[in-house]
Amino acid sequence: MIKILSWNIRQGGGSRILQITKALSKANAQIIVLSEYRNNDSGIKLRTNLLRMGYRFQAVSSADANINSVIIASTLPFDSELFIGHTTEYDHNLIKASFSAFSVYGMYLPHKKKHNLFEILIQRATGDDQPMIFCGDFNTGINHIDQKGSSFWYEDEFKELTSLHCFDAFRAINGTVKEYSWYSHQGNGYRYDHTIVHQDLKVITKDCQYMHKWREEGLSDHSPMMLTLG
Repeated sequence: MIKILSWNIRQGGGSRILQITKALSKANAQIIVLSEYRNNDSGIKLRTNLLRMGYRFQAVSSADANINSVIIASTLPFDSELFIGHTTEYDHNLIKASFSAFSVYGMYLPHKKKHNLFEILIQRATGDDQPMIFCGDFNTGINHIDQKGSSFWYEDEFKELTSLHCFDAFRAINGTVKEYSWYSHQGNGYRYDHTIVHQDLKVITKDCQYMHKWREEGLSDHSPMMLTLG
């Protein structure tokens, strides 16, 4: 079995880094994608802790210390690709890790801001040389399904991505269940965090679930998501 955990750790983790890494150590995922990672002191502690836990292979962008970005860490070796120059402002929000059997795109898509990251994802979904997995905080979804209202930006692009030889792993496993990964102060739920998987990997997609306990315990304001392949 291969487990891929994706999680928005909220503003780099801060004083929660020790709790976050303890939780990650119990999850036993071979591949970890963390969004809202920051290249600051907390980020150094996080990477050091992950290294001690066996996540020897890591990739981050060169984002400034106060900027939310992405880290991919793995116990399995991979080749990494950054997207510098592909977008004018948010190229640090996307990282690709190429493994022997598939590639993982870790992301933190900006919330209600103009960006062209979906264009990159859609292009890769149709032209990548191996099956891909897109996971992380998309900050969007399908209106009236992944939230009660209709405030999602990039709904059409999200739908297009899942139609290009890809599928929403959570929906494939759980159907139309109403489940959310982030809640507003008013108590409104949103499914911002997703794992989109190439059709070639569907036969080995065994499970995809949120781990709400970590959010409920205050480790972050987002629930992590775990994809299991086998």
